[in-house]
Amino acid sequence: MPCTTARNLTPTARQLQQAAIARLQAALGAGTVTAVVSASGAVAFRGAAWQSNTGGVSDLCAYRALASANSPELRRALARAEAVAGRQVDARQVAAGTHSHDGGHSWHPGH
Repeated sequence: MPCTTARNLTPTARQLQQAAIARLQAALGAGTVTAVVSASGAVAFRGAAWQSNTGGVSDLCAYRALASANSPELRRALARAEAVAGRQVDARQVAAGTHSHDGGHSWHPGH
């Protein structure tokens, strides 16, 4: 994933990103952070535990990292979010980079 394997990341920055993603996974498991699915099928995370301390990791990057690790916490959070939204996460939206900077209140195309 470009966000976690960028060449310009220092070992310290890489560790901070991994720690942020691990915190998100724990918060998803504890229920203090929830997944949100947009009308187009993009995904974001909502909750103070994540939004106040992302460690510079975007929601999209964190989603991709947890999905590639087959995180059970992410799978459960997505199942709930998809049921609430009435739609599934769209892989095309994830690939296009559609994301939110405010926990899913507004959405932006990839950049």
